[in-house]
Amino acid sequence: MAALVRARLRARAESDGFVLHTRARFGFAAPAGSSDDPRVRLITQYLSGEVARELFAARDSGGAEQQQMVILARALGHAYFRDGGRRAHGLGIAFTDVEFADFSID
Repeated sequence: MAALVRARLRARAESDGFVLHTRARFGFAAPAGSSDDPRVRLITQYLSGEVARELFAARDSGGAEQQQMVILARALGHAYFRDGGRRAHGLGIAFTDVEFADFSID
């Protein structure tokens, strides 16, 4: 029964996306003092089904947690700072010191 519930939730996340609620050091890999420099932030952000598919694929292939962190950093940077790709092109994203990360599917 639990496997069926997990399969349904995974399918839903992969089709509809999910919400990530996290507290972590997050920002552009930019000089200290910039408005978007890495600092501890509390973030609640919708991420697409494509991101969920990437995360599950990384996990299923035995990818390390670091690989999944890279996927989350890229996705958060795109949604949170880059406004869906409309600004801040070419700047690196720092996503470290994760205190917690909660995932929810609406």
